[in-house]
Amino acid sequence: MYVYLIRHGQSTNNVLADMSLRVKDAPLTDLGHEQAALLAAHLARTPASEAEAAYSITQLYCSPMYRTLQTARPIAEALGLRPHIWVDLHENGGVYLEEESGEVVGYPGMTRAEIAAEYPGYVLPEDVTDQGWWDPAQGRETTGRFGRSIRVALALRARASSEERIALVMHGGFMALLLEALSDQLPNAARRQLFHHMNTGVTLLDIDADNQIAFHYLNRVEHLPPDKRSW
Repeated sequence: MYVYLIRHGQSTNNVLADMSLRVKDAPLTDLGHEQAALLAAHLARTPASEAEAAYSITQLYCSPMYRTLQTARPIAEALGLRPHIWVDLHENGGVYLEEESGEVVGYPGMTRAEIAAEYPGYVLPEDVTDQGWWDPAQGRETTGRFGRSIRVALALRARASSEERIALVMHGGFMALLLEALSDQLPNAARRQLFHHMNTGVTLLDIDADNQIAFHYLNRVEHLPPDKRSW
């Protein structure tokens, strides 16, 4: 099974010099939309020769955060796929803002109705509810992100014997944790590996029937001209 890990396009929070201006569920910038479109065209391309492998993605998943919903849309259109929302792919921390006082306030994220109205072709799981998908009482997620990365890693490994080619559109911080979990390096706060991804950067893993993982490449951005690349 091939797994493509894809970071979202540039968001408005990515370009902030003053983090006090951060918004709770950031949308893409104009550049972010352009990056997503370039990536979609690249993933749908026909190889120029037999030496080049086609992506041939068969399933598309994304986190429920706005910037990943936006990034997934041109990919879905280019590939003729319906995106499945996978809540556990959300970015570390969940949906929150830190007030000037230092208080952390949680927010519910987009509701089921809001997502269905703006993204009618997306497949919604039960944990995207009429109230949203994030529990505001949690405020900002702390150690829960480690358990999430292990859950996603185990879910992917359980499908290793299939011939699927899965693309996961998510977030840089969580991608790093997932790569640790897939590498059997249980994520924890004291010891971290750093796997940086540019906006719409792609990492390819091959998980075989024996659950061995081959890392084909990390943070590939060949679909972006140098002036369109960002962190």
